[in-house]
Amino acid sequence: MEMSTKMIIDANMYYIPEELFEDEELLKKFIEEIPVEDGWYGYCQEIPDMNGLKQIVLEKPKGYQNLNYAQHDYILEKQLADMDAAGVDAAFLKMPCCQEWMSLDMCRYFNDHMTEHAKKSQGRLIPMAVVPPFGTTENIEELVRCHDKLGMKAVQLSAHYGDAYLDDERFEGFFAKMNELGLTGYVHHTPVPVEYGTFYEYNNVRRSYGRCVDQGLAIGRELFGGLFEKYPNIKLVHSMLGGGFFAISNMMFPKKAKKETVSRFQSDNGQMAEMFRNHIYFEMSHAQPWGKEQLECAIKVLGADHIFFGTSYPVRKEWLLEGVQFVNELDITEEEKRLILGENAQRLYLAE
Repeated sequence: MEMSTKMIIDANMYYIPEELFEDEELLKKFIEEIPVEDGWYGYCQEIPDMNGLKQIVLEKPKGYQNLNYAQHDYILEKQLADMDAAGVDAAFLKMPCCQEWMSLDMCRYFNDHMTEHAKKSQGRLIPMAVVPPFGTTENIEELVRCHDKLGMKAVQLSAHYGDAYLDDERFEGFFAKMNELGLTGYVHHTPVPVEYGTFYEYNNVRRSYGRCVDQGLAIGRELFGGLFEKYPNIKLVHSMLGGGFFAISNMMFPKKAKKETVSRFQSDNGQMAEMFRNHIYFEMSHAQPWGKEQLECAIKVLGADHIFFGTSYPVRKEWLLEGVQFVNELDITEEEKRLILGENAQRLYLAE
C-alpha cells in the first residue's frame, strides 16, 4: 500500500500470533519466560462463557491481573474488518507489554510471524521490531536483521526491563545501534512501574494510574539521565499519552529562580525542555476515556505534531471503532487533526 498524507494510521495495534494459543510447546515456552523473579505470574485458562476460547493472564503481583491476551482477538480478517469499520487505513503492530521479558528466540519468532501477518494484509499492517534491548552481539544482529531484511523502521520497547529504566547503562550498545540506524522507538508502559506497593490492590488504580506513574518515571529518567545527549538521532514515542505527563511537562523543567537564596531545582536555561520537545512524542490510546476537554488540553500543551492516533486494539474495540470520530470532533484545526491521525506516524516511523 502506498502511503499518502491523507491516510489514517493507528499507531498502536496489538499482535499475538494465534499459534500461541494452539501450539502447546510454544505456549509452554512463552509462559516459562514470564519473570517470576520480577513479580510476574502468568497462566493460560479458558474464558468463562466463551465456548472454550482461551486467554493468557498475567498478574503482578500474584492474584492481581494486569494483562489479558484473548484467543481469536488477533485474526487478520477481524483486524482488517474492524479497521474498515473505523475508517483506518493502516496500523502498526506491536506486542502488548510482553516485550519486557521475551527472550531473543521468542522475539525472532514474533518478528517473523508479524512480518508474514503483515504481508497478508497487503501493506495495511506494519510491524515494529521486538528485540531484547541489552547490547549483546546477538541482540544487535537481530535488530539489524529486522531493519535490513524485514524492512522494519521502528523498534518497540518497554518503559523498563525488570528494575531498569531505559537510561540504564545496560542498554547503551543497543541504543547506539538504534541511533546509527535512525530507528524510532515506541515505548510501552506496563500497568505497574518498578515500585508499585502503594496502589496495586485496586484494579482501576493499578491498571490505569500505574501506567501514569510508569510513564512519568520513564520520561524523566530518559531526559535527566542523558539518553538523548548520547544518542541525538533517537526519538521515542511513549504509549497512551501517559494519563497526565502533559500536565506536568512545564513543571518538570522550571526556569532558573530570580530571587531565591537556595537553588532547589535543576535549571538549564530551557535546554531540557527543548530536549523534551525534540525527542519525546506520545501515542494517544487510552486517552478517549478522559474525554474531549482533557485531550484538547494535552494537544494544546504538547502540540498536535507530538501526538499520534492509536487505539491499543483489541483492548477496548470502541477505541478503534469510535476513535477517528473522537479526534474529528475535537475543537482543533483540520491541520492538527491530519497530523494526529496519520502524518506524524508517517514522519517518524516511515520516512526514509
